[in-house]
Amino acid sequence: MFDYLRGTVSFLMPDRVVLDVGGVGFSLAASANTTAKLKKGEAATLYTYLNVREDALDLFGFSEREEQASFLLLLSVSGVGPKAALAILSAVTPSALTLAIISGDEKALCAAQGIGKRIASRIILELKDKVSSNEMIAAVSGGATPTAPVSSGNDDAAEALVALGYSASQVYAALAKVDASLPTEERVRNALRFLF
Repeated sequence: MFDYLRGTVSFLMPDRVVLDVGGVGFSLAASANTTAKLKKGEAATLYTYLNVREDALDLFGFSEREEQASFLLLLSVSGVGPKAALAILSAVTPSALTLAIISGDEKALCAAQGIGKRIASRIILELKDKVSSNEMIAAVSGGATPTAPVSSGNDDAAEALVALGYSASQVYAALAKVDASLPTEERVRNALRFLF
């Protein structure tokens, strides 16, 4: 229904923002990461998600498209509702979430209020295949989008190295030093030299 709202921040709490848009105050639930970027009295654009329930309409706001996309991705996991997804995004940034999913880091997800080991492992299990290697590279590089698309050879090499137990950051740092034109097996073999 709403894609984004642009207005002036008229009220700010750690988990909620009231955005004045043309004289109408929209109350939006927001993550701690979003509210930390806003200042009362200043203009802001928040990307939104409207959750329709039988007894309420809840509006959620995000300072960045990446956070909105991460929120929607989390909602696709069975057992994760809007409040749990918002709690996770208050504890980790979208890039840290991507890294936690790819590397299987349950502790990072359990840092969110109300998220236990069972839900964290379900999130990792259900989203591991949905998170692309391009998102992983962006997460490892601190949010910078890669200049060239990742080839399937890079995907396969990265998956093989992560399966061997290396972290996502180690894997992509090693693969960056290897000739991308080599076959997957050679890329893995050469990357392993940088990982030992």
